[in-house]
Amino acid sequence: MINFTLRQLRYFEALARHGHFGRAAEACSISQPALSVQIKELEEALGAELFERAARQLRLSAFGEEFLLRVREILRSVDELGDLARAHRKHLVGRLRIGVIPTVAPYLLPGMISALTRENADLDIHVRETVTPKLLQELAEGRLDTAIVALPVSEPSLTEMPLFEESFVLVRPKEDADKPVPSRDMLREMRLLLLEEGHCFREQALSFCDMGTVRPREILDGSSLSTLVQMVGAGIGVTLIPEIAMPVETRSADVAIARFEDPQPSRRIGMIWRKTSPIAKQLTEVADVVRRSADALQGNASHR
Repeated sequence: MINFTLRQLRYFEALARHGHFGRAAEACSISQPALSVQIKELEEALGAELFERAARQLRLSAFGEEFLLRVREILRSVDELGDLARAHRKHLVGRLRIGVIPTVAPYLLPGMISALTRENADLDIHVRETVTPKLLQELAEGRLDTAIVALPVSEPSLTEMPLFEESFVLVRPKEDADKPVPSRDMLREMRLLLLEEGHCFREQALSFCDMGTVRPREILDGSSLSTLVQMVGAGIGVTLIPEIAMPVETRSADVAIARFEDPQPSRRIGMIWRKTSPIAKQLTEVADVVRRSADALQGNASHR
């Protein structure tokens, strides 16, 4: 009989995910030598190497790749056993791991977390901010309980709960405030600042402008909405931002805001979670709290 521990499986998954002993050890809150010993003992118990080790590179062996798939299934099932116990409580308690896309997180999180902790005093909220593809992967692997993203994601294994819809607004230099709002055709001829590749908001903006085949020189990429708005304030171009970001991003920039004529570009934001999640009922209640926080935030944005 092969003997190994659940802890060793968690260490192995962390090392496979980070690809680096130091980062994996930090994530697991143990020392690097201790992690190395645990991985070595796991390999000896299995009678096979899980990693190919080179001077500056660590990669999964063929066996390690197959083993990782099974390990993640096991860890997800173990986590769901804990969720099953929590599901029988009246209110959600313990750790709640929430993923949020970057074009929502800075604006929604303060009010959302305040409201969640006020209504669920025993909730320990962990937030992960990253782009949608990574959130979907981490949700599937059981490393997140839920995520706030732009809908639809169209994943059959996930439940989608709409939270709110919001329009996109045009941010342009202050001196252009009295100019007519550009049409889509006019916008395609302007220097448009957008988020870098990987952000769903970039694709939504390109879709509105019908710029799927745009030439690279017509677009400048930024890493955050803050960067884009400040670049507009410096006279470099124009950009689109979601309405939820408007109060925060425009208060310290010398820019003007304009709203497009109907039909305005917009997006739908929602929460997603695994259909198999034992805490689905509690997550629906969390979604209600998040929705109320978003409604209050949108009310403030609409008065600007």
